[in-house]
Amino acid sequence: MKTVFGPVSSWRFGRSVGVDPLCRNACSFDCIYCQVGPTLDKTIQNDVFISTDRIKEDLKRILPGVSADIVTISGYGEPTLAENLDEIIEAVKEVTDLPVAILTNSSTLSLGKMRRILNEMDVVVAKLDAPDESLFEEINRPVKGLHFGNILKWIKKFKSSFNGRLELQTMFIEKNKDYAGELAKIAAEIQPDSVYINTPLRHSLEGHLSEGQMSEIEGYFEGLNVSSVYNSKKYRSYKEMLKRRSIEG
Repeated sequence: MKTVFGPVSSWRFGRSVGVDPLCRNACSFDCIYCQVGPTLDKTIQNDVFISTDRIKEDLKRILPGVSADIVTISGYGEPTLAENLDEIIEAVKEVTDLPVAILTNSSTLSLGKMRRILNEMDVVVAKLDAPDESLFEEINRPVKGLHFGNILKWIKKFKSSFNGRLELQTMFIEKNKDYAGELAKIAAEIQPDSVYINTPLRHSLEGHLSEGQMSEIEGYFEGLNVSSVYNSKKYRSYKEMLKRRSIEG
């Protein structure tokens, strides 16, 4: 499995080089909509999954000469579970001057060490799929001991001290689409730099919402810097490609 991949077209960031510090499906959540499948290693324990040296060598092999806008730390699991995440970020910054982002489910923000590490990022995209404990348990299915209220508290605390861009991402499915107003109110309390509203357009055990449904949801986030996956350049290009194939076929 590749530790470094791309650049790929990211609907959030443009052309992104991806870094996977786990290369396995290890996560503190087992989200019902996960587009990489059910979590195989459900854990909140930190570990060194991939050596920093290997990731650094892969970065040196791929990054020089590549046209990209950003390096994004993400992959098949929760990247903040990597014990050597601080070393990986340092390695990225040694190899390139590109801004560095991370996609996180926010479950480790209560750890002082993790907040210090994430403070070195240019962009942190935090997940927020539910407005309360009950829906959090139903949609994200966290490991025992993780609670919605505590995660929300630390997202807010992190935002108040972070010098980079703190962005929120919400995956909307049937189970939480009627809670868009409540989620928007929470987002307004956090005051993120951007809000991304998504729905699973790739393979998922949960179906995706329509463009009309997502447009209605987007209306709740008025006043925030909100972007919908359906309005992204990547999706519009994909839709145009399907239209051409239909005409040509």
